[in-house]
Amino acid sequence: MTTTLLSPATIRDRLARGDRAAIQDALVPLPPADIVETIADLGSDEIADVLAALPREVAARSFGYFEPTQQVEIARSMPRAALQTLFTGMPHDERADLWKNLPPEERDAVLPGLAAADREDIRRLAAYPEGTAGSIMTSDYATLAPSLPAREAIEVLRREAPDRETIYDSYVLDEARRLVGVVSLRDLLVAPAERTVGEIMTREVIFVRADDSKETVAQTIAEYDLLAVPVVDASDAMVGIVTVDDALDAAESVQVRRLTRFGGTASLGGPEIDLVDSSFSQMFRARYVWLALLTAFGLIGSIFVAAQEAILSEVIVLAAFIAPIIDMGGNTGSQSATLVIRAMALGQVRTVWRDVLRVLRRDLPVALALGAGVAVLEVLLAFLFKEGILPEVLWVVGLSMLACTIAGSLFGVTIPFLARWLKVDPATLSAPLITSVMDLVGVMIYFSIAYAFLADVRG
Repeated sequence: MTTTLLSPATIRDRLARGDRAAIQDALVPLPPADIVETIADLGSDEIADVLAALPREVAARSFGYFEPTQQVEIARSMPRAALQTLFTGMPHDERADLWKNLPPEERDAVLPGLAAADREDIRRLAAYPEGTAGSIMTSDYATLAPSLPAREAIEVLRREAPDRETIYDSYVLDEARRLVGVVSLRDLLVAPAERTVGEIMTREVIFVRADDSKETVAQTIAEYDLLAVPVVDASDAMVGIVTVDDALDAAESVQVRRLTRFGGTASLGGPEIDLVDSSFSQMFRARYVWLALLTAFGLIGSIFVAAQEAILSEVIVLAAFIAPIIDMGGNTGSQSATLVIRAMALGQVRTVWRDVLRVLRRDLPVALALGAGVAVLEVLLAFLFKEGILPEVLWVVGLSMLACTIAGSLFGVTIPFLARWLKVDPATLSAPLITSVMDLVGVMIYFSIAYAFLADVRG
């Protein structure tokens, strides 16, 4: 069967004529992502009309594929009854997110039309702080009592399946809703009919706390290869689950923030900036703060270099090597910091100070080898292309290159650990900041070695 896709112009024509059947015939067979792609170029009012023409389940699944800002625009374009209908069909976590993003007056308009249980569920899920496991969990999961025979448990799941996000794993709770075990659908199907859930279940359950970070949730799901991870509160009562797709979305958003910060384009204490959606003032403020900070470091470095006028006037060739030497420290530091932050993100480095020495032991030999390699290369190039260069100057260039490379690498390794200790995202220590600091350290190293080796030449 071939599905005919409607163009935006055709959809507008069908909406104008009230031809809901044609819209349904064209869109209902499509996956939700394709439905959104088909109607994405329409206005918010038109998208709201299209969603109203679709069955509730299809509209609700598709709605989740719009970006949060567009979801709010579409929701505000919907009649109150249509928005309430959409809310009842959405996954629990997605409707809580939408409710948080709506203006207060829109929230007040939605809640009265929902069942009391739905209202309480939305308020409870929306109460968790952003960035925590609670903020991305859903209360839409399957539970079983430990005393239930396998045969009856399967019947319970059969009745609950249409209203649950996943039934591959069912969570076994006691009377206080404390998590005591987990049982898979496969284990229930292959178990003898009269064996109880308590006899079948796995008692060692991997879980996360509601106040754990989204990054912790993503790491837990990846490490234990889970389809979903249960979430418990401070009293050990189960309050929700985070599915693997929501965890992946959370991990992706964390990576986006890291890339933004690592490039020196995150506003201090403000929202993340985006090339497409952020305003001119947001982009200017976020970037200017970092550039102003880096300018200050550059000024300090230039003042220090200017103070070396005496030695530069007598050994003018030293000026030719300032840039490559200090650049090497910044480049090496950025490389090392990137490797450490990546290891932290992948869970290869979990604690702070316990792992510092282990990482340094691995990095220091590499830094020494890199420093020696680039030092020899720099000295060789200087000898070949700078006629009449003094041997003492070659020693200064080589040792400075070696020292700056090692210092840059050590700086890049230790700063992310220091950030963790200070409870700051290591990625906020951006590559430009590392480079600028190493520029200052580099000129100090370079001229200190120059004064030590060239004292006789100057005298």
